[in-house]
Amino acid sequence: MLVRITNTPRNYDWGSATLLADLQGRAATGEPEAEIWFGDHPGSPALVDDGRPLGEWLAEHGASTGAPARLPYLLKLLAAASPLSIQAHPSRAQATEGYAREEAAGVPRDAPERTYRDENHKPELIVAISDSFTALAGLRDIDATRRLLAALRPAGHALMARLEGPDAAAALRDTLAWLLSGQAQPDVDAIIAAAATTDDTEFAAELALTTDLASRHPGDPGVVVAMLMNLVTLQRGEGIFVPAGVLHAYLDGLGVELMAASDNVLRGGLTPKHIDVGELLRVLDSTPGPVPVLRPQRLGGGAARYVTDVPDFSLLRISVAPDGSSRVPVAGPAIALAAKGVIEVRGNRSGEAIELRPGQALLVTPDERHVTLSGSGELFLAQPGATSAVRGAS
Repeated sequence: MLVRITNTPRNYDWGSATLLADLQGRAATGEPEAEIWFGDHPGSPALVDDGRPLGEWLAEHGASTGAPARLPYLLKLLAAASPLSIQAHPSRAQATEGYAREEAAGVPRDAPERTYRDENHKPELIVAISDSFTALAGLRDIDATRRLLAALRPAGHALMARLEGPDAAAALRDTLAWLLSGQAQPDVDAIIAAAATTDDTEFAAELALTTDLASRHPGDPGVVVAMLMNLVTLQRGEGIFVPAGVLHAYLDGLGVELMAASDNVLRGGLTPKHIDVGELLRVLDSTPGPVPVLRPQRLGGGAARYVTDVPDFSLLRISVAPDGSSRVPVAGPAIALAAKGVIEVRGNRSGEAIELRPGQALLVTPDERHVTLSGSGELFLAQPGATSAVRGAS
């Protein structure tokens, strides 16, 4: 079966007033529109044509179509006009243990100080569909960070001293603990002030970001945490995969985001929300490394796959040319989301056809086996982590 699904934007403060409206070809509401969720997550379930939540529809029709009662992933459109909080997500084992601990302690699941709202991990992938998308992802190579801090002397001296030693991951973990402890506030303030007056060619973008973040979050230690992270600008079609424990923050742009179905977030700054420093450090992967840009693997037939190592989800991007079509196998319950042009999705078993325009989505049940795409444009297909193949047809 093919089932059209819709949802309304979530109005978080960091959302863009124009990106989602422009994508969908509608008038802007004047309010920030941050995310549209296409899935059955109870936080904001998509609706089917008769107005029922997708989860309710799956409970009724899943068994007869081969679909599970719950989707293992959540697909979103994300539109950022200002930075999201710095955050990391737990592994499945950490989430299971943390959830049980908070349940035993009687912490209400909707309490602001609650960390673990479910027992699942939350690896995530974001792919830029605006011309560019900026983000912070992972901790920068420590030698590069020392060069950045050297440009801020004497303000950066105390931070540089903490990054000395043979074990870079341990030094970064200890430095993050110090920055978020509250004891480092005089140094935080001095570094932020120095960044606003420092002229450094190598780190001009990072220093400009520091000044911008400080204007949005005065005195927030997360501004200096951000200085330890990789700043990356994605081009359209490039992605970032964020596994468990990796610090990240999305800054600006429009993207397709795919993640395991979870709402577990450990925050590390740039937010007024609760920050549990001890728990963040417990799940943190403080290993420094290069900018983690993920480029898709081309499959032919206009398709490309974003390769990750998690079973919860896989993502295909399919470009459909006006003079052809693409036959796409469906390995599980799939969600098709159009990003450009007008694309017709036709089910193999049912023969049903639904036309999608940018920002529109539908569910494909597993009994279809494959769908045929025609028209002209670009479509993303999310499904469980089994690999998929695509072949073109004239």
